[in-house]
Amino acid sequence: GQTSERATQQTRSLRQQSSQPHTQSQAAAPLAALALGAAGAAACAATSKAGKRQPRAKVVRAAVAEKVFAKMPATVKPGVVTGQALVDLLNYAKEKEFAIPGVNIVGTGSINACMEAAKKAGGPIMVTFSRGGGQFIAGKAADNTDDAACIAGSVAGALHVRTVAKLYGVPVILHTDHCQKAWLPWFDGMLKANEEYFEKNGEPLFSSHMLDLSEEPLEENIAICKKYLERMAKFNCLLEMELGVTGGEEDGVDNSNV
Repeated sequence: GQTSERATQQTRSLRQQSSQPHTQSQAAAPLAALALGAAGAAACAATSKAGKRQPRAKVVRAAVAEKVFAKMPATVKPGVVTGQALVDLLNYAKEKEFAIPGVNIVGTGSINACMEAAKKAGGPIMVTFSRGGGQFIAGKAADNTDDAACIAGSVAGALHVRTVAKLYGVPVILHTDHCQKAWLPWFDGMLKANEEYFEKNGEPLFSSHMLDLSEEPLEENIAICKKYLERMAKFNCLLEMELGVTGGEEDGVDNSNV
């Protein structure tokens, strides 16, 4: 009765609004242009001039796929990107002013979801393993003495990416997230897996790793990172270093009082 009639009136009102020029979309065009660069600006400008409301997701996807990622460096191929190809990809992203999403995964389902999203958007993706995520992949009941489960799960996840990444047709950066000093056994285990993979395949298993020693004195932080970087350079693996803090808590490192 009254509920049905009210719903019908609301639907009719929405249809009338959608048929009118949408000033809010026009106002949002400069913000969209900042996110999309020149290609996005052209797409948003065309939409505003036409005075028509277009599905924004489709505009973004078309702009990204056609303009931003269509001409990546020749070294960058579908699948896991390492070594010089990774450097070229990062430099390209900086030059073209776009970010590469880095998603912390917890299993093959979330790994596949990341690569599917990248395929739909037409760009690269960073699949990121945390220490806890690695342990979750191995199973919480698995023996984690000396971070054995954390290492095994991270390596297993990386091998899964290696097996299926090319099928999605996008470049994938295999990365590991914050590793504090107490977690270095996890880091060492992954480096050993990299060395073994490099010996057989001529490239590391992972694209890059992150050390977060921001709790330590700066001199010690840099010294430890330097030691690891020298080791990683032998198998063409990149290292991300966390030299300072910005406050707050992340992965068990609490800097709320900074």
